[in-house]
Amino acid sequence: MWKGLIHLQSKVLFLLLALAAQAAGVEADRGALWRVVQSCVADHALTGASFPCLDVNLSGGKERGYVVLSSLANSDLILAPTTKISGVEDPRLQSLEAPNYFEDAWSARVFLTARRKIPLAHDDVALAVNSRELRSQDQLHIHIGCLSRETKQTLASLALQLPDDRWVRIGQTMTIGKGLHAAGFWGRRVARESLAEVNPFRLATEAYPNDSEMRAHTMIVVAGVELARARYGFVLLASYGEPSGPGDQASAEDFLDASCSS
Repeated sequence: MWKGLIHLQSKVLFLLLALAAQAAGVEADRGALWRVVQSCVADHALTGASFPCLDVNLSGGKERGYVVLSSLANSDLILAPTTKISGVEDPRLQSLEAPNYFEDAWSARVFLTARRKIPLAHDDVALAVNSRELRSQDQLHIHIGCLSRETKQTLASLALQLPDDRWVRIGQTMTIGKGLHAAGFWGRRVARESLAEVNPFRLATEAYPNDSEMRAHTMIVVAGVELARARYGFVLLASYGEPSGPGDQASAEDFLDASCSS
């Protein structure tokens, strides 16, 4: 047993190094994350632990399960399904029976609180998923991170202008984390305290539910906001454009302050 465990941990460390190399700009295997997910599930089955993940949740079975782990790319957290889903374009995410991975990711923000060691407010946290062009791995993963003070203020102001029942084109250029300016987004508001019964994957593709190619170009950001009268809600942002060149579009991670320092 111990020999098998040591072999498993060595294999996982190799895969994590591969992911780190890719984060540094070195070409690496786009399937590395999926193999890390499989290793976490195997370790959980063998020992009950989640190494190298922070959490392995199989309460709904492997087909509906997920893992939470630290991203070596920028120190934020990511949630990834324990079943093979390539990314945002996968039609299974549009099903009414699909697992609510965004709700799971929102619940996983407790790991950010543990890292920061002080409580995070509802409007301190955001979730983000890259389009096919902007992602580095071909396994669906949701980034979980904090909002910078500047981005938080921008979204709080934006929330006052967005409707709850439809998407509208955002007419302003948004200043987001890392000093970037993001344009070309659509937005809507969700006046709920949680993401239960809210599927951002399906909401973001209401205009073309059967067009997998358009879904592949979709980037989604879900940010907690405080609404009027001390109510909580979310701002949903979606971008549908294919970047015309490097640096043409902000990535999901650009919205997040991985250090939670603000």
